[in-house]
Amino acid sequence: MPVTDEVVVIGAGVGGLVSAALLAAQGHAVTVVEAHGGPGGKLRALEIDGAAIDAGPTVFTMRDVFEDVFAACGDRLDRHVTMQPATTLARHAWDDARLDLFADPAASEAAIGDFAGAAEARGYRAFRQEAKRVFDAVDRPFLHATRPNPLTLGWRMGARGFADYCTLRPYTSLWNALGGYFRDPRLRQLFGRYATYCGSSPFACPATLMLIAHVEASGVWLIQGGLHRLALALEALGRRSGVRFRYGTPVREICVERGRAAGVVLATGERIAAASVICNADPAAVASGCFGTAARRAVSPVAPNRRSLSAMVWTGHARASGFPLARHNVIFSPDYRAEFAALAAGRLADAPSVYVCAQDRDDTTPAPSGAERVQIIINAPPRGDGAGLTEGEIAACTNRMLDGVSRAGLSLALAPSTVLTTPSAFERLFPSTGGALYGPASHGWAASFRRQGSRTRIAGLYCAGGSTHPGAGVPMAALSARLAVDCLLRDRASTSVSMPAAMPGGMSTRPAKTALTG
Repeated sequence: MPVTDEVVVIGAGVGGLVSAALLAAQGHAVTVVEAHGGPGGKLRALEIDGAAIDAGPTVFTMRDVFEDVFAACGDRLDRHVTMQPATTLARHAWDDARLDLFADPAASEAAIGDFAGAAEARGYRAFRQEAKRVFDAVDRPFLHATRPNPLTLGWRMGARGFADYCTLRPYTSLWNALGGYFRDPRLRQLFGRYATYCGSSPFACPATLMLIAHVEASGVWLIQGGLHRLALALEALGRRSGVRFRYGTPVREICVERGRAAGVVLATGERIAAASVICNADPAAVASGCFGTAARRAVSPVAPNRRSLSAMVWTGHARASGFPLARHNVIFSPDYRAEFAALAAGRLADAPSVYVCAQDRDDTTPAPSGAERVQIIINAPPRGDGAGLTEGEIAACTNRMLDGVSRAGLSLALAPSTVLTTPSAFERLFPSTGGALYGPASHGWAASFRRQGSRTRIAGLYCAGGSTHPGAGVPMAALSARLAVDCLLRDRASTSVSMPAAMPGGMSTRPAKTALTG
């Protein structure tokens, strides 16, 4: 197969869309091949009863990451999507007790004081400062840099950051760390919930993940029409620079020739030659052979016990009453430890916490008078590649979800057209993951350093997306794309410099092997 200067991007999730747009804006020929019928990947919407309803991520943070992407492509984010800042970040409930967190930290502190007392308000103030310190410490040297190991992370943080490096508390669980700020177990639940943003347990993930609380407290944005509009905006950004999109086009094989990626073979047998390939699929799919045997060695497999959480997700319309829904709502389990113990054992919880995204609600407009768009989520074990749930088990799970929200006074009448996505369905959408939605779980101090980096063991093949470094979530997927593009361009520059250099006898200098740790 002749090698061209083209880049093939596998997958039109956020990581693939951002990678393609950034490369095309610099003049590279880019083709995106996507198995599904449109852009978004996990950032997807379902068309139900004539309305598009977000069926993937619903919380939009770190807006500056995307503003930077659009600026790098000579455009502006606000030309493509209409946004407003959320005044209320989320509404939380424990039976009949409620607590809102706000964009204004002083308002959140006052609300916590009214809810649990002055000591807990002081604890929140200290926790907020600590979460910001942790975020500031790892932002540039970890989130915006190719995957480090513990030694290189300390080196990147430098002498001024050494004190922060020593106090990131990677060996303390988030749950235990929260006990140092909050005596009220409900507040430990609330802030421990941020571990589930990367599909992990607050009882097993490191305290470093408290930085997620700072990210959300720094601003949540509501996108008019739904968060899936961001995927459409990124697609338009790429098209503007000449990216070619081919939807409904599964990839059968990543071609490897002379030790480096050389393009892809589609399910139809068609070959697309390329000098580089960026894979925006879960690396577990590469390791399991979904893209051919030659590419399997590119990445390390993820054992089932290292997978992040999956979910049971109801998407559709519902009539809600009895509880004043905000856009984002969490109704907590009465026994958080039992909930995560069940998940760790591969079972659905008997009394799960429930997240309800009321997509027609915001801080300014009246509550809908009739049926409204909702997405409802409970955590589930990533066992979608095993025996699926029976109809009886699904019905029991639905009843437990409805019972859970009723504890807080919320009555939900789901429309018959509601779509339930199970771990088995997520496995079909994203093969070789078991339905895990966030790549590997962030359990243990070394988890962040074990996540797949941009570079792989095969030269010219790169990874991007929420299952790769720096982590799960929409903004992290965009950051992973920037890192993949940076690595690709640096490697090409390095190769172009080294290629003319020849050893006596006409033997070209052997190119350096691509490291897994990139």
